[in-house]
Amino acid sequence: MSSAREPEYIKLYKKLSGEIASGVFKHGDRLPSKRALSDSTGLSPVTVEHAYALLLEEGYAESRERSGYYVSYDDGQFRPPVDGADNAARTPLRRNSEAMSALDLPGPAFHFPTWAKTVRQVLSSRQENIFERSPNRGHPELRLALRDFLARSRGINCKPEQIIIGSGSDCQYERLIRLFGRDSIFGVESPSYSQIARIYRAGGARLELLKLGVNGILSDELARTSASVLHVTPYRSFPSGVTADAGKRREYLNWASAPGRYIIEDDAESEFTVMRRPASPLYALSERGNVVYMNTFSVTLSPSLRISYMVLPERMLTRYEETSGFYSCPVPTFEQLILAEFIRSGEFERYVNRVRRLKRGQQTSQSQSQS
Repeated sequence: MSSAREPEYIKLYKKLSGEIASGVFKHGDRLPSKRALSDSTGLSPVTVEHAYALLLEEGYAESRERSGYYVSYDDGQFRPPVDGADNAARTPLRRNSEAMSALDLPGPAFHFPTWAKTVRQVLSSRQENIFERSPNRGHPELRLALRDFLARSRGINCKPEQIIIGSGSDCQYERLIRLFGRDSIFGVESPSYSQIARIYRAGGARLELLKLGVNGILSDELARTSASVLHVTPYRSFPSGVTADAGKRREYLNWASAPGRYIIEDDAESEFTVMRRPASPLYALSERGNVVYMNTFSVTLSPSLRISYMVLPERMLTRYEETSGFYSCPVPTFEQLILAEFIRSGEFERYVNRVRRLKRGQQTSQSQSQS
């Protein structure tokens, strides 16, 4: 439900994307012109233009020169190139223009004095508390800070007890094997981050590699797989740089609508998107409560920090307690308190915004040099 505080262009975007997803506007339909939509809604042309820009960014629509805006979303179905479906697998994978880490960017995006100030603040205010043992799921202050951050930035509404803190993504993959069981078949993107398949195999999990197309796992691969757990990276798959558009995200959710199916959504680096409004994560879009959301600060801050987290559906918490709840949290309390304060103070979001501005500037410079 839209908040009264939401900008008008966000409200309009949500209305239009909902109408497209529900079939009011079908694939290939021409959308109202900016002037017509402005007149009918009473919104300014600039507001309408911003809403259309978001539709373009998320893959709901496409712009045709001197013709207008048309629906490109096709009810979650992947459309292969006109040469035939076989060519889809041979098409070179799209390189996302955002496929850069923060460390590749020019300029001091990260303010070390701010981090040092946060460390000193936690030391002086918490003192002996930093030596306390963390609860198994992670320190409550960090889980509370993450809950609020996810609600603000990703549209994910959850309870702190659903958030599990781990030492890097590797740790979380091992927990997921225990959570779903070794009898489950995990469907993994091919190609993908090599550690995913390695850890699943090392943990005794059964694995199926599913070929990527230009915007995600190929539709025929999804149709044939016997996997019950789908591990995907919709924001940006590594090393291909492939990003799942709105249609593919809906296709993943449609796949997971069958009984006994789950999705593991690995959302690493999504904070650094150059989109004005990041694409909604599968966790926020799902109505079935069968998506596990994962992210890590090893990418956004530093690999040496080794702090990751995942958000479990409420109905899986009992199972998690049975399979992994007795393991101690591997992240020191001191580091968790520092990160919690860094997020709670707003410094993390200010840092993310600096990186996004740098990336937009870099993207603009690259476009100008190519033109």
